Amino acid sequence: MNIKIAIVDDNSFLINAVKEKLSFFEDLNMKFTAVNGTDLLCKLEENHNLDLILMDIEMPVLNGIETTEIVKQKYPHIKIIMLTVFDNDENIFNAIKAGADGYLLKEINAKDLHDGIIETLNGGAAMNPSIALKTLKLLRNPIDFSFKENQEEIKLSDREIQVLEQLSKGLSYNLIAENLILSSGTIRKHIENIYKKLQVHNKLEAVEKAKKNNLI
Repeated sequence: MNIKIAIVDDNSFLINAVKEKLSFFEDLNMKFTAVNGTDLLCKLEENHNLDLILMDIEMPVLNGIETTEIVKQKYPHIKIIMLTVFDNDENIFNAIKAGADGYLLKEINAKDLHDGIIETLNGGAAMNPSIALKTLKLLRNPIDFSFKENQEEIKLSDREIQVLEQLSKGLSYNLIAENLILSSGTIRKHIENIYKKLQVHNKLEAVEKAKKNNLI
């Protein structure tokens, strides 16, 4: 079996990490990578002889959910698995609505990723157990995300925005404390409050959501 795969992600480090996981399996053939949705669509114009795409969600120019919708309309034979760090309800809901065939988190190990690819190509829907559970909950209690998005207003203090800006540069807590003339403990407290207000679980999600909401 020769399964032709493309990876779409704006982070070259993460692309290489996924490539390394795929390299353990002789039946997987990495055809190309793309850095965003627009880049992928250009490459598909040249060659859409693909079986499956591993698609990131948060990308510049054209994000993974918008790209999935376009790819599914133009090339319905290609299966798409979202491969992301984001496991929030809105992304899961919008990805499935756009036509995604599976939804996996980037922390997945090589064997489970391979199993998920095979399962999806055989007509299944590859999902982390936590994602499957959230999907069931969404089906039982549908949420109107368009309403939610319009209503959402995130308010961060000036100091929290300063901390977030430093965080987005990849600085350590100690360096941020030094730059803002605060203690490391105070910085940790600010970051804890930022996570709560943004409803995120880690630095990457916090920075992405802050950018999305024009906070930084």
